[in-house]
Amino acid sequence: MGFRCGIVGLPNVGKSTLFNALTETAAAQAANYPFCTIEPNVGRVAVPDERLQKIAAIAKSANVIETQIEFVDIAGLVRGASKGEGLGNQFLANIREVDAIVHVLRCFEEGDVTHVEGRVDPIADADTVETELMLADLDSLERRVPNLIKKAQQGDKEAKIEASVLGQALELLRASKPARLTRPKDAEEEKALQRAQLLTAKPVLYVCNVDEGEAASGNAYSARVFDKAAAEGAVAVVISAAIEAEIATLPAEERDGFLADLGLNETGLTRMIHAAYQLLGLITFYTAGPKESRAWTVHRGARAPEAAGEIHTDFERGFIRAETIAYGDYVACGGEAGAKESGKMRSEGKDYVVQDGDVLLFRFNV
Repeated sequence: MGFRCGIVGLPNVGKSTLFNALTETAAAQAANYPFCTIEPNVGRVAVPDERLQKIAAIAKSANVIETQIEFVDIAGLVRGASKGEGLGNQFLANIREVDAIVHVLRCFEEGDVTHVEGRVDPIADADTVETELMLADLDSLERRVPNLIKKAQQGDKEAKIEASVLGQALELLRASKPARLTRPKDAEEEKALQRAQLLTAKPVLYVCNVDEGEAASGNAYSARVFDKAAAEGAVAVVISAAIEAEIATLPAEERDGFLADLGLNETGLTRMIHAAYQLLGLITFYTAGPKESRAWTVHRGARAPEAAGEIHTDFERGFIRAETIAYGDYVACGGEAGAKESGKMRSEGKDYVVQDGDVLLFRFNV
């Protein structure tokens, strides 16, 4: 499955620097899915995965294919976006199309980069964007919910479900709280909330853009953002967009040493991608063989037929079983043959819940 993260932020917080670094990093990847520009502000990049490289080495695969993540550099926001100010309508439309919001926040003091509000306050910046999204959602639900309530009173079962969960979201918004705090009581309400495409129901990843010297430890500004994220059930990471831009221009063999000198063991972009996986509740499974080793993405809790469907719809439709090897067993046993001989290969049926790192071979018949 593919998924999209929309990068947002106020002017002069480092949003474009980060996106540009990402595109340059992706363009330099020796991957089957190099960065490609879908639109001027959309890019696709391979997800770094050490496990896949180990699996491919053991399987002696001719090709290695990573899973992908798509980043959208969303038009800038100004106060009044919810009413169409600036590029407000475009901004809101683009937000609706992404799976998660990557909110870049300025957590550096640099004097020659002027903040649009004349001060450095990442919490206030986050609130500015969130307020515009909440106002847009509030306007939408105040028009929709009364009609749903009327239909529900007339016996419309679907309207009753929507009125219940969207009514809860409306009350949260009226209390200046985002719709992501809504708690659907069952799967039907969960689906109704998703169908509503509320802007503030999107999961949020806060990216704290700090000075180069604070990339490893963060600072007082980023600490406040992490506290905010914890209180909201969101996720936060520390990145120096300036460092990422420099890394993107370095030869691959020089990057580890450059990072080590800064007290870092991986790039900020790698941390950001892994945090996005955590935020969206995604896991990775693998297929492996002499022709290729490949990573696939599914939501945590996905059953074996659903995972098979990621490869091809026929696999899901004609699913029989999944020959399954845990990643640790695959490596320890030296691959599929060794795992089978050691009794570490299991035959799992339709109810099997795929685990992160599983190496799978699907049996199917159509």
